[in-house]
Amino acid sequence: MSAQVHASAAVHPSAQVDPGARLGANVRIGAFCVIGADVEIGDDTIVGPHCTITGPTRIGARNHFHAHAAIGGDPQDKKFAGERTELVIGDDNVIREFTTISRGTGNGGGTTRIGNGNWLLAYVHVAHDCIVGNGCIFSNNATLAGHVEVGDQVILSGFVGVHQFCRIGDHAFVGMGAFVNGDVPPFVMVAQEGYGRPRGINAEGLKRRGFDAARVSAIKRAYRTLYVSGAKLDEALAQLDEQARDSIDVRAMRDFIARGERALLR
Repeated sequence: MSAQVHASAAVHPSAQVDPGARLGANVRIGAFCVIGADVEIGDDTIVGPHCTITGPTRIGARNHFHAHAAIGGDPQDKKFAGERTELVIGDDNVIREFTTISRGTGNGGGTTRIGNGNWLLAYVHVAHDCIVGNGCIFSNNATLAGHVEVGDQVILSGFVGVHQFCRIGDHAFVGMGAFVNGDVPPFVMVAQEGYGRPRGINAEGLKRRGFDAARVSAIKRAYRTLYVSGAKLDEALAQLDEQARDSIDVRAMRDFIARGERALLR
């Protein structure tokens, strides 16, 4: 039995592709790669030299994996007992050298999921059962522990560490070297100080993404209510409920907080 390889795909002679793998149109597999069983790689995806992709893993179209990436490996979880779990990666992602992404665990939902259009730079680690949205940038050595959820257009600077089960909302920015051990609401900017602490909103990022002055002003007001006013959390949340009547962005922050299972980073 041979792998299901589209006629237009190109596999380097030194690469090993398991018979149970499927390669789409124009896929490029570099030297000394290992592509395991139950791996599907979508059209126009490039896999650089010395990469390892283990299944079950589903990869979309137009992704680029640079050298030595280790994708779809067993989760680093002592409770994992070999149950069938998977990794799902969307389209148009850039995954740089030595990045590691683990599959899910049976008791953690079973799936690690990466969305579309993300940049995961060198030595990034995404652990089991993480969910990453679209358009994110994870700089070198950024690390997600298990069960972390990251929204859309999030930036993690170099050497950021995110504790297991934390959530980071859309458009958040986490500064270099910060350790995150609580939920980060949408739009908030976190800076290093022991564990990361909120230090304003990601105003520059919002402007670059087309948020007008009124939307940014509403988000700033919500941030001041939550983090600067000195109000107790239940009082601040009640004020956010009022502000959310006139702002979809404040409503998104309030809904994010309401869904939290960990303490809010505050």
